[in-house]
Amino acid sequence: MSAFVVALLGAESTGKTTLAQSLGDTLARRGERVAVVPEYLREFCDRSGRTPRPDEQRLIAAEQTRRIAEAAAAHEVVIADTTALMIAVYSEQVFGDTALYEEALAAHARADLTLLTALDLPWQADGLQRDGPHVREPVDATVRAALARAALGCAVVFGHGPARLANALAALERDRRG
Repeated sequence: MSAFVVALLGAESTGKTTLAQSLGDTLARRGERVAVVPEYLREFCDRSGRTPRPDEQRLIAAEQTRRIAEAAAAHEVVIADTTALMIAVYSEQVFGDTALYEEALAAHARADLTLLTALDLPWQADGLQRDGPHVREPVDATVRAALARAALGCAVVFGHGPARLANALAALERDRRG
């Protein structure tokens, strides 16, 4: 990958998609060649009218990774509305399957910055992809544990609306300078 890749991780209903689009729009207005890579899992669920089966998880993770790499080859900055790591986390949470972590963490390690969305936004229903507010804390803990096991850092992004975007931009600027 040649681009600066920003990976957004977080439990459901923590504003990843909104933040990804806002970051992309802001960077594009600044004149950067930026791509926002949407969450392939959402596309899969919308197209299939259901959540994935255990045997489909690896392909979904691989497609998310492929799309990030493709965007990185053609842009200065890539904002990834999640990575294969979230698919691995969901596989563990929903199916008790930890087999996806090795590949997912290797792919995630290629990101230059990881932004972890805080649990400070109210939970909102969103069709097939949302299980309920009760899964947010366990998913957040699993994401943090996976990142820690792989010695991958993250910046936690909190706040509402413009404050959340400002916190994400500040983390991005710190990381790019440092």
